Amino acid sequence: MKIALDAYGSDNCPFAEVEGAVLAIKENVCEKIFLVGKEDELSRHLDKYIYDKSRIEIVHACDVISMEEEASQAARKKKNSSMVTALQLHKDKIASAAVSAGNTGAMMAASLFTYGRIKNVSRPAIALTFPTVYGQEIVLDVGANVDCEPQHLEQFAVLGSLYAKFLFEIESPKVSLLNIGEESKKGNELTKAAYNILSQSKDINFIGNIEGKDLLKGITDVVVCDGFVGNVMLKSVEGAAIAIFDIMKEQMKKDWIAKLGALLSYPVYKYLKTKLDHTEYGGALLVGLNGISVVGHGRSNAKAIKNAVKFAAKISETAFIQQVKEHFERN
Repeated sequence: MKIALDAYGSDNCPFAEVEGAVLAIKENVCEKIFLVGKEDELSRHLDKYIYDKSRIEIVHACDVISMEEEASQAARKKKNSSMVTALQLHKDKIASAAVSAGNTGAMMAASLFTYGRIKNVSRPAIALTFPTVYGQEIVLDVGANVDCEPQHLEQFAVLGSLYAKFLFEIESPKVSLLNIGEESKKGNELTKAAYNILSQSKDINFIGNIEGKDLLKGITDVVVCDGFVGNVMLKSVEGAAIAIFDIMKEQMKKDWIAKLGALLSYPVYKYLKTKLDHTEYGGALLVGLNGISVVGHGRSNAKAIKNAVKFAAKISETAFIQQVKEHFERN
């Protein structure tokens, strides 16, 4: 698989992207990487590494879409940006997928402008793979659609279910609606209406509402919500994880008993840190699009970039997009 990588997306670009691309090639996670961005600068950084030079090709793009720019305007106006150029390589079938750790809204908008929605999909969504006690689950939408109708949540449920079948190899993924209570009558007008639609859908295995406190228990495979709730939830969990580790570190410094306890509990601490580390999961897939766009975390380091490329290559090897097309075209 050949992957187009936006080299000017992350907070630490292009250093993270260049090193991540080299790691990906050295670990053979894909056949080739098109590293997209400012040619002279990327060449200088790549010269610092030893790798198979035939497997990383620089594709020049003079513009960059920053995190601060208005998403849709930047995606429309900056056609020579590293992000849009990477997407165009995918559209032209030169690359099997496009990866960026840049502005998520711009990546969604640029993907829509470049290769569009799958027929009959109303709203593409950002689907994130989330760690739980007993494995992983898919949460969508986590930021693309802050205002939704009940039918949009139903489509997210279908997209998430199809995605889970490929990613987790589950025949009938369990789907839940994120809400303030388990009862069907709980929630606002959106979630109550969505519950009724989801419970009657024959295309998904809907098991009911799930509360925020149960999100990490691993009792479901797909969690559906609007983009506003999903994004707040995602950042809250990320913040809580960081705070927990900071508190643990602070307590470990207090006295010798705490240090001894820290030493004994280190294997558990290390496991927990790895499980909650966003760099392990690579990126989020933009589902419902007529192509494969993967968005990495803005704070991505080289390891996270490498895993985002690995994730994109994995999805590219499946018939996921074709299956989604077939499903929505016959319904």
